[in-house]
Amino acid sequence: MLPPIALMFASGKSYFLGVLVVTTDNLPGYHVHAVLGEVIISMARTRNAFAEGVKSLRGGAYDPKAPEHLLRWRTEAVSKLGEAARERGANAVIGMRFDHRDTGTLWVELCAYGTAVVVTKVVA
Repeated sequence: MLPPIALMFASGKSYFLGVLVVTTDNLPGYHVHAVLGEVIISMARTRNAFAEGVKSLRGGAYDPKAPEHLLRWRTEAVSKLGEAARERGANAVIGMRFDHRDTGTLWVELCAYGTAVVVTKVVA
């Protein structure tokens, strides 16, 4: 379930706290007035040691809720990225990317980054 601060539109554009976040390097229909620089957030999340231990009882299968957790964590990361961009004065993030890595047996680091920009919609 997406947090209430995240809105997804049919166009595929996502708004987080009023900040447009896209994975593309440009934003058709918008004019970029200022590039404010890179925004990056990093979050550490712990795995459920109990669920990981129980996987041997499931024949070695991973936690069936793992995809749900990952989606929630990624949505939270993009939301925090929008917050960081807004704090810099941006109303959009272009070129948003994810990265993640295991930082031990029970920890995962999620990283979201992109370029904070100030944009206005082009009037046709």
